[in-house]
Amino acid sequence: MTSAAERIHDLLMELVRVVGMHQLDRAVPGHAVSLAQVFALHELDSGTSMSQRDLAERLRLEKSTVSRLVADLERKGLVERERDPENRRLYRLRISSAGRAVHAGMRTSQHPPFARWVGALTPGERDALLTGLTALVRVVRADFET
Repeated sequence: MTSAAERIHDLLMELVRVVGMHQLDRAVPGHAVSLAQVFALHELDSGTSMSQRDLAERLRLEKSTVSRLVADLERKGLVERERDPENRRLYRLRISSAGRAVHAGMRTSQHPPFARWVGALTPGERDALLTGLTALVRVVRADFET
């Protein structure tokens, strides 16, 4: 018999496959961005600049990984990186107008299907999904923070 943990894991993996999230070239049509870069653009599109260290903490990635990720986004013209005037050892990151357009394109292309899928759920299923996913994110986040 399959445990609940195994079944949830299988379902999450299947969701990633069905939605096509594992196909990086489908993340943003016309833009070759990795899933980590998609998350970085999302974090940077908050309206304020942040340090690479802040971005690394938000993404839960090593500083060296974020440095390479940001360098690639900068080469693509999606992120601007400049020295922090108050601490020359740090870089401040800001999403570029091109990066903002890519992020907006992701939201525009990805939101309608999710709205359609969620709309097809019964109110009880929607409530259960919101409760369950919220709880799962909470316990996973707490596990990583310890």
